[in-house]
Amino acid sequence: MFDDLKRFETGSPRQFDWFSQLLDGFFPDGNAMDIRAVPRGSFPMINVARSDDAVRVYVFAAGLAPSDLTIDIQDNVLTLRGKRDAVKGSNEDGSTRPVFRRERASGEFVRAIALPDGLDAERAEARHAHGVFEIVLPKREELKPRRIDVQAA
Repeated sequence: MFDDLKRFETGSPRQFDWFSQLLDGFFPDGNAMDIRAVPRGSFPMINVARSDDAVRVYVFAAGLAPSDLTIDIQDNVLTLRGKRDAVKGSNEDGSTRPVFRRERASGEFVRAIALPDGLDAERAEARHAHGVFEIVLPKREELKPRRIDVQAA
């Protein structure tokens, strides 16, 4: 353990791996929060980006078709609902293979994301490509930044 501590103190690139393993030792149940502040195994993973014109939500949901995901927005809360079927291995004779380890979550899921005020939900759009859903939520015109030209006196 002291060797691991020395590596941590010297700034080794593996310092975060060591720290993560240490925390896993304290919270072996798998329900502990990780660095992203969402429970492990949360599905789908998301990124939220903000620009002057819109808020964009990227939903990483490999294996889901557009018809498998329901997207709702109400009271500045974006809700993602769907179901992901389990992948079942089968042999040539049609029998199923035993599963020794399963890391891919399956079943029904719901994720809710709080959004900032001032979005125009009526103009929202969603696209899907290569397992990534992009939801574009434009800002209302009155909330967009405005440039003021400086005039000579």
